[in-house]
Amino acid sequence: MWSNQSGLDSFRLFPSNDDDTKPQLGFSSLDDSPQIPSPLPPPCIEVLPSQVSSSVKPTLESVNLDGLTLLKLWEGSLDLVKTLRSEVESNNLSLAGMKVLELGCGHGLPGIYSCLQGASAVHFQDFNSEVLQCLTIPNVVANLPVKSQSPGADSEVRFFAGDWSEVHRILPNLQTDNRDSNPSLGYDIILMAETVYSISTLPALYELIKKCMSRPHGVVYMAAKKYYFGVGGGSRRFISLVEKDGVMVASLIAEVGGGSSNVREVWKLQFK
Repeated sequence: MWSNQSGLDSFRLFPSNDDDTKPQLGFSSLDDSPQIPSPLPPPCIEVLPSQVSSSVKPTLESVNLDGLTLLKLWEGSLDLVKTLRSEVESNNLSLAGMKVLELGCGHGLPGIYSCLQGASAVHFQDFNSEVLQCLTIPNVVANLPVKSQSPGADSEVRFFAGDWSEVHRILPNLQTDNRDSNPSLGYDIILMAETVYSISTLPALYELIKKCMSRPHGVVYMAAKKYYFGVGGGSRRFISLVEKDGVMVASLIAEVGGGSSNVREVWKLQFK
């Protein structure tokens, strides 16, 4: 567990050396060749900080929340942290004592910010355990290195790898035989940035959110581009799915203009 701190205007970021976490464009032929089945997703596992190799030597950079955007970090993570800070400062949100889940966490800045704001538990999820070992955990350790001396003041920080269709099976806040008998189980706040670029994964992501959110007061904060050209997804495509289902209400709370082809948004989702 790591200590809570406040009043910090910057994070130290452990950068990746490649762009593996970004969507890749590809082409397929339209001939009659046999279709290769999709590989099975990796097993869902909890990744422990002790599993991070000592050979991982992070190179730390500062991320200033007042305007600096690093090319090795998706912009949505910074948009989300800025929005969370604005929500906290305007008394629309309190992270203190909350159970938080960050989906598709990557570097994990929104989850780290939640720790700094006093969340009781922050669980980081990503598809690949390698992302957690090489990016998330080193970045969390770099930002939250000292254990608090105040009893109960630390966040419970844990890391989980797995596909969105299966990972709910190992998340500790969901382990019960009868979720309906105790609707307060689950996460108070779910955070996600740049997770909705692929159309094919949107249904599984949305179903996971419904399984993970505490009822009736759980909330989701989602940062994403309005459209991801070339791959088909985007915030509006995901919100359309939410509205069609009819069990949640979505509200746009922030928009960052970057030209008509690069508008970024932050949405808030809640159960009706």
